[in-house]
Amino acid sequence: MQRAAGRGDTLSTTIRRRTDTRFHGGAVQADEVDRRSLAAELRAAIEGEVRFDAGSRALYATDASNYRMPPIGVVVPRHVDELVEIHRVCREHGAPIVLRGGGTSLAGQGCNTAVLIDCSKYLHHILEIDPDRRVARVQPGCVLDHLRGVASERHGLTFGPDPSTHAYCTLGGMLGNNSCGRHSVQSEFHGPGPRVADNLVELEVLTYRGERLRLGRGGAGVPDAIADRLRALADANAHEIRTRYPQIPRRVSGYNLDELLPEQGFEVARSLVGTESTCVTILEATLELIPKPPCVSLLVVGYPDK
Repeated sequence: MQRAAGRGDTLSTTIRRRTDTRFHGGAVQADEVDRRSLAAELRAAIEGEVRFDAGSRALYATDASNYRMPPIGVVVPRHVDELVEIHRVCREHGAPIVLRGGGTSLAGQGCNTAVLIDCSKYLHHILEIDPDRRVARVQPGCVLDHLRGVASERHGLTFGPDPSTHAYCTLGGMLGNNSCGRHSVQSEFHGPGPRVADNLVELEVLTYRGERLRLGRGGAGVPDAIADRLRALADANAHEIRTRYPQIPRRVSGYNLDELLPEQGFEVARSLVGTESTCVTILEATLELIPKPPCVSLLVVGYPDK
């Protein structure tokens, strides 16, 4: 970030453009972009809220961590299709993006010097619950307790992963973090697994280049060119992944490169869980549900002193 010379208003900050053509296809030739121009183009492209004022940037400068990084600006889309337009405008300006859920991240994942996209205000709906298949389709801004409340009341189902921030965290954020939680043992022993990745059926995602993909089990929906590069990445690092990735149920640190191995079924969608919006933007997720326990109790276990 640089401050434009001779300008004192809050929209005069300029952003050094990327020169790597993988990010914007080489379409942009200028070296810098003014935030005022970026904000104006975003407002013209979407119906949602575009907040580049100092107050909004300060409100979104931190999450539940100790980090403070004021974003370039904040965008609150009203419709899923607006995410495509937001990516297009940011790509043309060479501006980075960061996705934010409920702001409950403890390590600064929800803040960055980028265009911050908040889906929690409008893109928070449960699109479908199929009790026969025990799956739910949700938008990224849907709060975990909202899904669990509806699924429990109507169908006697619940979502297994259970972080302590369940009343506030969004499912998009949980997918970004690959959340677990202390009560996720119910899905570890009576479901597909404790992590969100274990409970994922399908993702609809958007790349920075504007590619909109629906990714299913076993690499379904992955374009051939991307699949070939991901397989090459996994093959080149297969020995390190197999020998150095800890074989523990709740390993949620780093990228899930092990999901790309042949013995894991080349699960590209699951490999994207935990990437914190560094690889794709999640537009929609289909998640596996489990039967809700008929009752909940607290057990206190005492051990003799040694």
